[in-house]
Amino acid sequence: MPPGSVEQGEAAFVELQCNRCHSVKDSVQRMQEGGHPQIYIQLGGEKTRVKTYGELVTSIINPSHRLARGMDPRHVNSEGESRMPRYNDVMTAQQLFDLTTFLSSKYSVWAPEYRVVPHR
Repeated sequence: MPPGSVEQGEAAFVELQCNRCHSVKDSVQRMQEGGHPQIYIQLGGEKTRVKTYGELVTSIINPSHRLARGMDPRHVNSEGESRMPRYNDVMTAQQLFDLTTFLSSKYSVWAPEYRVVPHR
């Protein structure tokens, strides 16, 4: 996919009102007025594995693709599908590229430190 713009991605995040339900660590805060009252999911921050560009694109265009078992029931409808709207009909391809570039810039990988214990 073509490269996107971090700055334009942040603007698209706000324009598409993704911050009704999401905040982005050290960046966009969740809406105080007009936000979804029961759903709050923070994006970005340290994770134990790389969040790939493909995973981010898939999460945006098909939010129900990888829902974990035991998902918070406030985040799914009665059919078990994500409450996140599909933006495929309202988002441009460039907004998708920019949004994905913005989000991928907000994740970092945390690697635990292991301590070697000598055998006795």
